Amino acid sequence: MTEYRLHCFAQSGNAYKAALMLELCGADWEPVFVDFFNGAGRTPEFQALNEMGEVPVLEHGSTQLTQTGVILDYLAEKLGKFGPTDEAQRREILRWILWDNHKLTAYHATWRFMANFLPADKRNADVIGFLEGRARAALGVLDKHLAGRDWIVGDAMTIADLSCAGYMFFDGEYPEDWMTATPNVDAWRNRIKALPGWQHPYDLMPGHLIPGR
Repeated sequence: MTEYRLHCFAQSGNAYKAALMLELCGADWEPVFVDFFNGAGRTPEFQALNEMGEVPVLEHGSTQLTQTGVILDYLAEKLGKFGPTDEAQRREILRWILWDNHKLTAYHATWRFMANFLPADKRNADVIGFLEGRARAALGVLDKHLAGRDWIVGDAMTIADLSCAGYMFFDGEYPEDWMTATPNVDAWRNRIKALPGWQHPYDLMPGHLIPGR
């Protein structure tokens, strides 16, 4: 059995954050497919792993963790990569992970889901437009922060970058111009893509393509 097991599915940017961390670190890990679109997250078996009904879930020996920020923090400690260099950097990484969950991932994930995965007759253009506006505003904040720097915190990639990058590589599922106004974010994405071991979420995790979707 592999050392780490990650319950995930290909379309989940949150699961991708943890999967990419494991892959970039060269960890001994395997993905465990959660058939989210057919209700697997609502089953008693999965909710025994995570009562929130969400991916990712990380299993490492007797340790079982949910919520991506917690998983990234744990993996940085266990694998010795992408963590903070001191207490001040630890707090700055935490600041960006919390911002990501509240602003960046929150709006991008919901915008993308409603625009791509809801049945066409259930898509509300006004709601999708509102989410798109909030998502683009969050990208603007990150773009301004990345001006003149390669990484979000310090001089090297950290789990702050991995957290914020979770929904950055589903290009065909956003409008074609979604990166036009944020060139610093786009350059940062390309730096991550150039890292040895980087893979697209649809290559790294199971469940894509789902027939009929």
